[in-house]
Amino acid sequence: MAYYLGIDGGGSKTTCAAGDEAHQLEIVTAGPCNITRVGKVRAREALHQAIRKACQAAKIDPRQVERACIGAAGAGREEVASAVRGMVAELIPGEIEVVGDMEIALAAAFGTGPGVIVIAGTGSIAYGRDAQGRTARAGGWGYAISDEGSAHWIGRTAVKTLLRAIDRDAQDQENAQSDAEALPLFSELKAAWMLHSLDEFVRIANSSPDFAALLPAVVVVAEAGDALAQLVLAQAGDELAKLAVIVVRRLFAENSSSVPGVPLAMVGGVFRHSCRVRESFSNEVRKFEVTIDLNPQVVEPVVGALQMAREAAGKS
Repeated sequence: MAYYLGIDGGGSKTTCAAGDEAHQLEIVTAGPCNITRVGKVRAREALHQAIRKACQAAKIDPRQVERACIGAAGAGREEVASAVRGMVAELIPGEIEVVGDMEIALAAAFGTGPGVIVIAGTGSIAYGRDAQGRTARAGGWGYAISDEGSAHWIGRTAVKTLLRAIDRDAQDQENAQSDAEALPLFSELKAAWMLHSLDEFVRIANSSPDFAALLPAVVVVAEAGDALAQLVLAQAGDELAKLAVIVVRRLFAENSSSVPGVPLAMVGGVFRHSCRVRESFSNEVRKFEVTIDLNPQVVEPVVGALQMAREAAGKS
């Protein structure tokens, strides 16, 4: 019996799926393994933990794994791919393939067929492939200058929106703290960062914090009816739709008459956890002149990684 591993190495978690030729045996999660965000030491720990947990749950030994496919952000850079490959090789003697996270997501959504995915996790990107195998991407240039609609973008935009509201509503500087405390969004964001005052909040916000960690707080406040949080999530959906439209236009607009509906899929924790983002995204992409066939379910990329490992083994 041959065994395979598929790994989705993200900025907030690492997901590992173990399977044989026909079945997915187990899926487990561990901490983040994005080398750029957490460094090589933490990335190695997360990868090893995910592999060991998946193999243990599937009742196999890592040394039995014939092939593994890892989807990782930044894998297009050889130094990243090489580092990830070396970390996994410490546990797995079989063949190891490291590809971009968007590639495993595309495989999970459409197999080898055409379509467009939009990934919205810690970062964001749109990526697609047409029937001739041409690919295109949009976004994904990094959290400091891009990653629109991602968890990082949502957290940062929520902070900006909150502070603008305080500026607008505060009577004077002395009342800013009490005015902030009256805003549900401030209470939730402050708690997420484990802070106590507006001064602390502003100081941390200007020190390159983990803005992505604020996503759950923004979602909670939005679901409770807060207009500020709802606006931020709606804007995120709009930004992600813009990325999708860029890729759809580049790959499918010229041949739209021969395409009954461009397959489009959503990937990542932002879509998974926020119905408001999904709704805004869906509404915006449907305004595009090319007909969109949107999968209402959020795709799990690790399934694509496992399938890619199986397929590559069959070709070797």
